[in-house]
Amino acid sequence: MKKTILFLALSTVFACSGTKNDISPTAILITNVNIVDVSDGNLQENMQVVIDSGTIKIISEAIDHAKAYPVQIDGTGQYLIPGLAEMHAHIPEPPAAQQRIEETLFLYLSNGITTIRGMLGHPSQLELRRRAKDGSLISPRILVSSPSLNGRSASTKEQVINLVNLYKEEGYDFLKIHPGVPLEAFDQIVQSAREVDIPFAGHVPVEVGIRHALASKYASIDHVDGYLEGLVPDSEGVSPSENGFFGYNFTPLADTSLIDDLVDLTKENQVWVVSTQSLFERWFAPISSDELLQQPEMKYMPASTLENWKKSKDGMSGPNSNLNKEQWEEFIAIRQQLIRALQSNGHGLLLGSDAPQVFNVPGFSIHHEIQGLIRAGLTPLEILQSGTINPARFFGMENIFGEVKEGLQADLVLLQANPLEDVSALKLVSGVIVNGKWLSKKTIDEKLDEIAKNAKDN
Repeated sequence: MKKTILFLALSTVFACSGTKNDISPTAILITNVNIVDVSDGNLQENMQVVIDSGTIKIISEAIDHAKAYPVQIDGTGQYLIPGLAEMHAHIPEPPAAQQRIEETLFLYLSNGITTIRGMLGHPSQLELRRRAKDGSLISPRILVSSPSLNGRSASTKEQVINLVNLYKEEGYDFLKIHPGVPLEAFDQIVQSAREVDIPFAGHVPVEVGIRHALASKYASIDHVDGYLEGLVPDSEGVSPSENGFFGYNFTPLADTSLIDDLVDLTKENQVWVVSTQSLFERWFAPISSDELLQQPEMKYMPASTLENWKKSKDGMSGPNSNLNKEQWEEFIAIRQQLIRALQSNGHGLLLGSDAPQVFNVPGFSIHHEIQGLIRAGLTPLEILQSGTINPARFFGMENIFGEVKEGLQADLVLLQANPLEDVSALKLVSGVIVNGKWLSKKTIDEKLDEIAKNAKDN
């Protein structure tokens, strides 16, 4: 407490010094705003925040010459949080039109997402990453995976060695692992990745299994992949390849008393987990495609995309699929138990919904994911941390983003209500600051209207 008081006092002295002429012509001032400290859930009330050159310059209780700032945002009664990270995102790639790519990036931004981890890389995304960083593209910060390492592209040690070295040289941020990689090839991925110092993340191939995957020190395991299979005792004698959709077929065989052992292994090997729970409560779930099509955010997706999503969902979990509602409910309950345990005793959770995916509209799907985490038993603060400070730690970028602090990049969201009291407040966006650029609610709404019109016309 004494350190906080001293910090505020020093900030106030600094903020109240100088003259009008010292104010930068590009500075932004947010007045009288409540700052959410995502590290501990405390509030700094009625603070003044100065942003310039993409950076948070001053956080103070008072500031001189407030009316002289060229851009002033009234934060009275509102709440300022760090921008969210979508840690399992996808970005359209050519032949998708550049307009559609940029619209997808804006859909993320419109929901307060200022960092995305692209989970299926393409050379075009390396250029998007550069443009997002230098500010020539209005976009969240982009981290880019390699193209897929899977049972076709990475089935031999020789293929793996060549691809890992190539993707490192081309500048991808990490390797993306998909299903189908044989065990020998997977072990070569791990060895080669360590040799060239590039992380790997994604799915757990069936031949690998969750325990070997954890021991191999994934950067992150996405979808809670492999965990349910890991709850099936060896005495059941099942073939791992018969697991179905992320272990659904093994639901009746799962021994939840084994959860603590898996969570301990996760923590011991410092593996982050991305739940993408919305995937299992929307696409692979006993809710009809027609009901999902009625949700407001669907207007931002082209009709052809919605048609494909309907076909995919009807095939996966429609009336003629093998989805059993009672077994699905048990499946979801086990996943929720895993998510709670991984939050309480694991290495850490990262917020990610897998978008765009079937009926997961970019940006909007993060709110479905958040509600899934609430149902799993997480608190609003834990969810906020999974989308802010945890991603910053994951990337080793705590000195760049993840909190509202002086010196960090100005990736911020202004909310109309306190998300610590009700996490649904994350939908009540008054504006977004990305890389120091202010996007007001009016600007966001106008762009969303344009995206909806373009989607209707295509």
